[in-house]
Amino acid sequence: MMQKDKNNGKKHSFSLRKRLFGGKKEVMDVMQEEAIQSPMRTIVKNFVGNKLSIGGLAVFLLMFLVVLIGPLFYPIQLSEKEETQTNVAPGMDMMKVPKELEGNVRMISTGATFSVGVDNNGKVYVWGRTKISNKIDIKTDMPSQKELGNVVAVSAGFDHAMALNEDGEIICWGSNRMSQAKPPSGMKRKKVKQIAAGYQVSFALTEGGEVIHWGNDNLNDIRITRKKGDGNIEKIAVANTTLMGVTKDGEAVHLGSQPTDIDKIPEDLGKVVDIAATADNALVLLEDGSLRVWGKGTSLVMKLPEIEGKVVSVAGGRTHFTALTDQGKVYAWGADNKGQVDVPSAAKDVSAVYSGSYQNYAITKSGKTVTWGLKGYLLGSDDLGRDVFSRLLNGGRMTMTIGAISVVISTIIGIIVGGVSGFFGGWVDIVLQRITEIVSSLPFLPMAMILTSIIGNSMSENARIILMMAVLGILSWPSLARLVRAQVLAEREKEFVTAANAMGVKKSSIVFKHIIPNVISVIIVSATLDFASCMLTESTLSFLGFGVKLPRPTWGNMLNGCVNSVVIKSYWWRWVFPAIMLSICVICINMVGDGLRDAIDPKSNER
Repeated sequence: MMQKDKNNGKKHSFSLRKRLFGGKKEVMDVMQEEAIQSPMRTIVKNFVGNKLSIGGLAVFLLMFLVVLIGPLFYPIQLSEKEETQTNVAPGMDMMKVPKELEGNVRMISTGATFSVGVDNNGKVYVWGRTKISNKIDIKTDMPSQKELGNVVAVSAGFDHAMALNEDGEIICWGSNRMSQAKPPSGMKRKKVKQIAAGYQVSFALTEGGEVIHWGNDNLNDIRITRKKGDGNIEKIAVANTTLMGVTKDGEAVHLGSQPTDIDKIPEDLGKVVDIAATADNALVLLEDGSLRVWGKGTSLVMKLPEIEGKVVSVAGGRTHFTALTDQGKVYAWGADNKGQVDVPSAAKDVSAVYSGSYQNYAITKSGKTVTWGLKGYLLGSDDLGRDVFSRLLNGGRMTMTIGAISVVISTIIGIIVGGVSGFFGGWVDIVLQRITEIVSSLPFLPMAMILTSIIGNSMSENARIILMMAVLGILSWPSLARLVRAQVLAEREKEFVTAANAMGVKKSSIVFKHIIPNVISVIIVSATLDFASCMLTESTLSFLGFGVKLPRPTWGNMLNGCVNSVVIKSYWWRWVFPAIMLSICVICINMVGDGLRDAIDPKSNER
């Protein structure tokens, strides 16, 4: 029969073919095949054949690697807070200059999240994250070009914009909550040469050297004294909530009335020809081309770079300065948390530089616009102006770490209790099972909340996190202990255990070196499913305020601030992305656990 089948080119029904390293095939019958198939190899083969579980494993491993490595490239500062960048929608178009403006730039001004530009023909353009609120959009609310007229200068503030046309008229639009977009009626009789928009405030400098302001007087220190602002100002620069200026005599002056770090102007400056300001610092360009800086800023801002050539103009952003030399080269220094001082190599032969907030625009002599700085937020920002993407990476690492360590603790306890209880039986089994029942009868979430709140309030944040890992591990072992006990009860009656007893092997060695390895596959399945449960529990505790405390992020506490209807409706990115990441991760882990369970259970395999 076999010879006939072979002559007919048919494969024998009781034989299998195996490809060897040399490319040849060896015929093996079923008995030979079964003899070389170990249980672990069978499990792996069955698991690999489950495409859904393999897909879940691939996605989970990818997420695990991203949250493990990502924080190295996107670190966070727990004290980070930026009121000008709150609730910014996802997008990377903050510096996407309109094509119509390219090569025809007269001036660019940058606000908190948007920029305003004007071309040589007097036409105004707006780009970036222009939606300030549900009702205010800087781009759509901008007056028509006919209403604006032939614009010669623009300025962008926190939530409003300004334009100055050739007739000397100032047009403002955007938020007018503090009257910052409503110029005084007397402005029509003034000849304005410079405009500047700040945080809920607007400024205008007249040809006669008078500074006029309107907007939020309570927040901003803009009560300009008569001595400083009486027809003697040549140029102004907005510094956070106050104003700096240069007189016609070349003297740097603070135009506010309240003492601050920025008002402590060095006495030996000399003649000033240009001035710029950050949130807490002032920079002046002296007549001899040298620079002087003072204020409250860090050493990154205070330390001037080595500059080749003579500086011809300076500009300031939120936390950085830029300087342009007569050789067309740009220098930037200060904080670099958003890439605002990383000047690209394309920024050469520059004729003008415009800096503001965290963005920079360099106009080359050929008319090309080179940008660097904050392009936007991939997943938006939260209520404190923090990048959701970087917090999502760091929060994922924390959530997964807590879940993994909690599972390790519960697995160790479950194996020890279940193994000892199942092998020894008798009064040992009775005592351990009663303890198991007591622990399993405790309400899980309430107990975790009580323990972390009572004990954890007197601890540091790191100690509190360790405590939460321990609490989750200690409260979640009973199910695994029962499973291990059932498996050990079945395994202890087999011949290899009897042989080990007869040879005098220690009881502990029989349990943990002989029986437990035979049930390890079941333990792995249970630990995998418990991993997802611990992640969900940690997220639940953090969401309720009993887990990891803000500002340290986890996927759970990132959802904590999204419990009101305004956030859910208007700032959807603050809760959608953490929820999606947590859901995908838990689903993938459960898919892997289900695949392992199906691979281990021979009844689930169709033969």
